[in-house]
Amino acid sequence: MRLGMLTACLPGWDLERIASWAAGAGYEALEVAVWPGTGGRDFEASHLPVADFDPEQAERTRELFDRHGLELSALAYYENNLHPDPVRRAEIRTHLRHAVDAAQALDVPYVGTFIGRDWTKPVADNLAEAERVLPELVEYAGERGVKLIIENCVMEGWHPDGYPGNLAYSPELWEWMFSLGFYLNWDPSHLTWIGIDPVETIAPYADRIVHAQAKDVELDARARQRYGFFGKTDKGGNPWETGWWRYRVPGLGQVDWPRIVDRLYEHGFTGTLSVEHEDPVWSGDEDRVTQGLRIAHRTLRPLIVD
Repeated sequence: MRLGMLTACLPGWDLERIASWAAGAGYEALEVAVWPGTGGRDFEASHLPVADFDPEQAERTRELFDRHGLELSALAYYENNLHPDPVRRAEIRTHLRHAVDAAQALDVPYVGTFIGRDWTKPVADNLAEAERVLPELVEYAGERGVKLIIENCVMEGWHPDGYPGNLAYSPELWEWMFSLGFYLNWDPSHLTWIGIDPVETIAPYADRIVHAQAKDVELDARARQRYGFFGKTDKGGNPWETGWWRYRVPGLGQVDWPRIVDRLYEHGFTGTLSVEHEDPVWSGDEDRVTQGLRIAHRTLRPLIVD
């Protein structure tokens, strides 16, 4: 197992600077964000130009990682592959293919994304649509030696009423998406707040957990007494505001990291545990973000067997 980090938390840094900092901080791998640009969302960044990726760019990237002794564990493009706007959906599919092509050029085994959801339609219709349109993407990746890995984030902010916007949040849905050929970028934080014990999900799906994200979550049971499981009705213009939980870096929430890492080892996980920094306390400027990454490293590194 290797300890890595997702680069999206440092959208203003280039990949050279991130690689240098990460290696110096003791990280062993990078999950590289490859959105086409940095928009208004905290979770997106553009650290490799996959839409214009050529052999020279691939060679420079390999040299960069070799120089810093890092592994490139996955490319990250977490977007809504069932977007209701056909033009936007086509843009997303095209860029996802670019990410797969870049992964092939770099011998990177995984590209991370979301199933997503068309929030204008019922879940059953979405599942049927996914079965119609998504296997083509799996096949495209497979032909290039790449696996598409899906993060189990609820993405409730993608739905106008705060319901799940990524139909990959539960083991029931994992089994469905595995039947389409996807693998799992497993994240315990999302499972924790929706009431699923993440430790208990490792053994049954160990053969499909090929990459994992390390994000913690802090729960406020008293606030949940007011808002209920689905969170605030009046979100004050912020669709992500639930009112009773928030993401934290590992070690500052309720996730039991010693049990999780031990169970991953027990079931043969040899991939990357990639810190995904979305902690609002350790955000706001690059110094606070990097301090949050140091806290995560300090929490997790003692659990990783050399």
